[in-house]
Amino acid sequence: MCLIVIGWRVHSDYPLVVAANRDEFYARPTAPADFWADVPEVIAGRDLEAGGTWLGITRDGRFAAVTNVREAAAAKGLHSRGRLTRDFLAGRHRAVDYVGEIDRAGYSGFNLLVGDGESLWYCSNRSAKSLELAPGVYGLSNHLLDSPWPKLLTARQGFTEALARLPDPAPLFAILADDEIVPDAELPDTGIPLDWERRLSAIFVRSEPYGTRASTVVMLAAAGGITFEERSFGPNGQPLQSSRISTGV
Repeated sequence: MCLIVIGWRVHSDYPLVVAANRDEFYARPTAPADFWADVPEVIAGRDLEAGGTWLGITRDGRFAAVTNVREAAAAKGLHSRGRLTRDFLAGRHRAVDYVGEIDRAGYSGFNLLVGDGESLWYCSNRSAKSLELAPGVYGLSNHLLDSPWPKLLTARQGFTEALARLPDPAPLFAILADDEIVPDAELPDTGIPLDWERRLSAIFVRSEPYGTRASTVVMLAAAGGITFEERSFGPNGQPLQSSRISTGV
């Protein structure tokens, strides 16, 4: 997952709203979003290589999402980062307890968001402290929370404006579909070749081997119920399929 924008307790009808793009190599096997057979409470896509997920929610509103920290020459961690989200969603830990028990040294650089319905927490093994997030709109890409990367600033602004049109997800998906490349003068320097820095500067990433594989909108209603909508893509952004899962009150 390479871009997440999240609204936490900023909308009276939807205390949790998420718009996210997962960027990954197309060759990595993946199952589309669905209820998990082995953990029926979980709604999420699944990485079929390591068994975890990049983003998911449970029927009772436990939420988790992870992104990697872009580090060109860093050693690979012992565990898949998707394990962090999987274990939280499948367990019953409070968010504050979960982030305090993570073996941060066992993973490549990660950013993690976990929420238990009562609180929302951010942690990273590239930051000293975990944070309980106050009500607000937050953005996360492949650096620390709310790093001022151009695509993140654009996505956060659009997300904030789109909240007024909920429960219509179309404005959120329009943000996630933005494939504009950032001018070179505004690019972050993350140690990768310039041509890839350009490609990855877009909210929606297009290339042959790697790009945005899923765009996801999640809405948790204050009255009860979850809407989880996912659109999947192939090489160069070719649309593949879409799905919508709703749970009742």
